[in-house]
Amino acid sequence: MGGNEVSVLGNAEVNCHPRTWGRLLGRGHRAHPVLSCPVLSCPAPPSPALGCVAGLLAGGRSRTPFPVAQRGAVQPQFGPALVRRWERAGSGGRGHEAARRGAAEGAVCVRDRGEGGAVGQAGAPGRPYLWARLDRKPNKQAEKRFKRFLYSLEDCKEFVWNIEEDFKPVPDTWIPAKDIEFSNGNPLPDENGHMPGWVPVEKNSKQYCWHSSVINYEAEIALVLKHHADPGLLEISPVPLSEILEQTLELIGTNINANPYGLGSKKQPVHLLVPHGAFELKNPPALKQNDILSWFEGCSEGKVEGIVWHCHDGCLIKLHRHHLGLPWPLAETYLSSQPVVISFNRTKYDCDFEPKSLFHHFSNLDGQRFDRLKDIKFDV
Repeated sequence: MGGNEVSVLGNAEVNCHPRTWGRLLGRGHRAHPVLSCPVLSCPAPPSPALGCVAGLLAGGRSRTPFPVAQRGAVQPQFGPALVRRWERAGSGGRGHEAARRGAAEGAVCVRDRGEGGAVGQAGAPGRPYLWARLDRKPNKQAEKRFKRFLYSLEDCKEFVWNIEEDFKPVPDTWIPAKDIEFSNGNPLPDENGHMPGWVPVEKNSKQYCWHSSVINYEAEIALVLKHHADPGLLEISPVPLSEILEQTLELIGTNINANPYGLGSKKQPVHLLVPHGAFELKNPPALKQNDILSWFEGCSEGKVEGIVWHCHDGCLIKLHRHHLGLPWPLAETYLSSQPVVISFNRTKYDCDFEPKSLFHHFSNLDGQRFDRLKDIKFDV
């Protein structure tokens, strides 16, 4: 995606591994496609058509660190050794579970601060709080073993993880994503070899400074980009954290993934949250490779990073432009070319926004309209 995915945990979006996509699509789920610009949605296509996209995803270019092969159905083995077994396709495992476990790398979520974190940190239990996605990953030696297993042609059906020794340490405030599997109280890795999880974003966090710039804990609001009530118009406004609790969103802006939407500048960075599924795809292409290619290349709505299908069972399946050999980012994107209005009445809030904060700058633009999202400028 063109940003860091963020979530308000519970309805978390997933970047499915391509081999997971193949199994999901092969199961014949009905789904509605969603554009990844950051994310758009569409009506559900008939299930037979999904098989066509499955081949497209599995056969397209992928930037995932592991091959798209016949590996992968997951079978946890619970025992005192704290190991995670991996079986090849056809083993009857539950490989689709990875599709239910949170947003992509770099995501954030909003959830109750009391569900994780250390005593003495900002944020009171029972109040919504922003969490950043942080996967616990294998160390170098374990990752090499896992890659050799994935690429090997030997008739070995299992890969065994040693949970205590194979994974890098994470902060004490780290919590596993919802629906992750456990063994003896320890989280188990998904089929990519990662343990999806979250860490709280503190107010003055240096590591997650761009995440914290779109959140104000005193007012309990976030800066969100969404559709305006008027068709064809976007809106940037403060949204109560309570309204986006248990959702996933995406962080976009100046310092995120090379800024494909042209927001802000080095002198005045601009970052925003975009709820997943906020931009519905009204006229999706037919689920045929040539039609999808033509849609991406031939219409303004196709100037997006990809499409996400929302399956009726909750699974999310993403098709990125790179899977079709198409470039990203683009010189001009669909999102950045849309008109936008700022709706920010600061009299609603009892707190004073810091003069250099995005909340202060956007509140000074209340009621102003820009011809394009990328044209937003602050009078500093």
